[in-house]
Amino acid sequence: MTNKLPFEEGASINRPPLFCGVNYQFWKVRMRIFVESIDKGIWDAIKNGHFIPMIENEKVFSKKSLSQWTKSERKKVQLDCIAKNIIVCS
Repeated sequence: MTNKLPFEEGASINRPPLFCGVNYQFWKVRMRIFVESIDKGIWDAIKNGHFIPMIENEKVFSKKSLSQWTKSERKKVQLDCIAKNIIVCS
């Protein structure tokens, strides 16, 4: 039996949709829905790129050490990591 769908797997709430090399537009919509269903912050991390906690000293910015991160910064960095994991797994 020939599969006419652009994907072989069924929809899953636990596994990201796999990109099989065809019908990118369809996969992209499925991927966005999957990511947003986990946390809107993950989609924000994908759209805006990698977050790096910075500190300003006399108008010069440098990376904060891990011990200087606030709770909010830790959450943003964690969302970046989750986003990267989802993308690699799909």
